[in-house]
Amino acid sequence: MKALVYHGPDAKAWEEVPDPTIQDPTDVIVKVDTTTICGTDLHILQGDVPAVTDGRILGHEAVGTITAVGGAVSGFAVGDRVLVPAITKCGRCDYCQRGMPSHCQTVGGIGWIFGHLIDGTQAEYVRVPYADTSLYAVPESVTDEQAIFLADSLPTGYEVGVLAGNVRPGDTVAVVGAGAVGLSAILTTGLWGASKVIAIDSNKFRLEKAVEFGATDSVEVGPGTVADVTALTDGLGVDVAIEAVGYPETLLTAASLVRPGGTIANVGVHGTPVELPMQDMWISNVTLTMGLVDTVSIPTLLKMVAGGRIPAEKMGTHSFTFDQMDEAYDVFKNAAANQALKVVITPA
Repeated sequence: MKALVYHGPDAKAWEEVPDPTIQDPTDVIVKVDTTTICGTDLHILQGDVPAVTDGRILGHEAVGTITAVGGAVSGFAVGDRVLVPAITKCGRCDYCQRGMPSHCQTVGGIGWIFGHLIDGTQAEYVRVPYADTSLYAVPESVTDEQAIFLADSLPTGYEVGVLAGNVRPGDTVAVVGAGAVGLSAILTTGLWGASKVIAIDSNKFRLEKAVEFGATDSVEVGPGTVADVTALTDGLGVDVAIEAVGYPETLLTAASLVRPGGTIANVGVHGTPVELPMQDMWISNVTLTMGLVDTVSIPTLLKMVAGGRIPAEKMGTHSFTFDQMDEAYDVFKNAAANQALKVVITPA
């Protein structure tokens, strides 16, 4: 088969590799019908994730069809259409039992293994360990283009942003960064009745999309960002500030927007230390949360997508085939210039 193989920083190739095979009785093999690219893939290609070594197949999101099942698999069969999420879980270890499969001990202490610790989903076929507890059946009414964004970006914005931020009916929410994950948070804040959702970004296209996705207000980044948001909240600041970028300055912006008793939900992946003004924050009873997605919200989100409550397909702005993988990466890497949110990649 062909797959996108990592060969060190700034080096990747769509090339021939051996087909995956059943290695453990809990495995299945999935023919990949749709995949996409995540910002984490770009971090890998920058050399930021040393655990990813030369020869690893990239990718950790897919929708596909099962072509082979291990002897211990009872919940799925050949021919089933499934969602392969970013997080793999054994379902039995302490962290899985606590609802934190992002730290599944059985698969190596971190649930994110595709394109990281094992071969990933940017390939014609992928081996999926612990299939019974990791895969999700895709309802007939949900398209591949809708389901693919439930593998990572939508659960991340919802779980690490909205749920961890403890958004409640009537809350005011600021989302700093209107990329795919920030837009996912905006799409799902409405499920908890936020009265005002303020999108903050430096890119006009993303701000336009944010309003289309449900933001009540948009603020373009500039010298008056904090003042603009404060004015929209009667001078109080927001109840929940969701940081969805991963830069020191964006986390500091989120911290400056939240009112006393509020919550800062950090979703962004930070690659450098951040110095927070704790001397000012402690007295304001501010809560700061952060974390890796667990994807335990997928069943709920699948129902909301199937029922038309979440238009997940809006996330996809560009489509490519497998043999256009390099072009897909170029567009996604330069998302702002290409007015791209997420790319949809299919065999043909």
